[in-house]
Amino acid sequence: MTPLIEVRGLSKTFSVSRGMFAKRATLNAVSGVDLDVYKGEVLGIVGESGCGKSTLARMLLGLLPPSAGTIRLSGKDIWSIPRREIARRMQPVFQDPYSSLNPRRRIASIVALPLEVQGIGTPEERRAKAIAALEKVGLPARYADNYPNQLSGGQRQRVAIARALITEPEIVVCDEPTSALDVSVQSQILNLLMDLKENLGLTYIFISHNLAVVEHLATRVAVMYLGRVVELGTTAELFRNPRHPYTQALLASVLTPEPGLGIPEAILGSASPDPLNIPSGCPFHPRCAQAMEMCRTVVPKPVNTGSGFAACHLVDGVADQAA
Repeated sequence: MTPLIEVRGLSKTFSVSRGMFAKRATLNAVSGVDLDVYKGEVLGIVGESGCGKSTLARMLLGLLPPSAGTIRLSGKDIWSIPRREIARRMQPVFQDPYSSLNPRRRIASIVALPLEVQGIGTPEERRAKAIAALEKVGLPARYADNYPNQLSGGQRQRVAIARALITEPEIVVCDEPTSALDVSVQSQILNLLMDLKENLGLTYIFISHNLAVVEHLATRVAVMYLGRVVELGTTAELFRNPRHPYTQALLASVLTPEPGLGIPEAILGSASPDPLNIPSGCPFHPRCAQAMEMCRTVVPKPVNTGSGFAACHLVDGVADQAA
């Protein structure tokens, strides 16, 4: 099957100031990512804050140029495709519905804006399509002339989803779409997204730190650590048999409603990874309970695991050979 999106060797670095007299540092936000996204699937991307998930999403949307690597959309380099065509085919739903909507525009105007930018229809036709899109996401037409500050958080996110869908895109990039919402509203938005996927034949790239949500929604899951994809696999296989120690630690840290199990142990420790000071060898080795001497110096290569890959010396067999 030909991928809808094909990512190869994708990297993004930023030059960061460390103070007036200090030398500028290089921040490696994304490092050598290879990914395929297939039509009709939900690719979940997970990892701790600062692992590069949102930077990767912005590059996939064409909002941020990569420092290295390629992104191909239906076989074409994304930078050779006109910006309007990319916006028509691929749309985002951002994390915070409070800041992603223009507070000075009415709801129908916000939803119709992509049509206006694309030069589609008359003002009357655009308004009619906007109202139809609002109704599709569960907001009655009476909200069309309201302002964002008159809506709840869940209603605002529905507006953002309606705006994303009005150009009938193939791909929707959801960057933490429910993390700013109350728990009681999150399930409504997630169910809405899945209903829309089935009804409209959408492809989702779903970025989240909530593993329970990703397990429920995703077809495949990519696990990121310090800008790298350290494990990729089908959702069922990755949650049943995680191969990378980082993935294992993430899954072990998830709270469970089962009585008697208590609070999970913080296997990863309290220290956060530093993208300004990436360790040599395997980037995860300072926090890995299974780290070996070779992990400090040798970068592990991705190894086929059947449904995907894992980049770890415990999987690639090099550790056995060294022993």
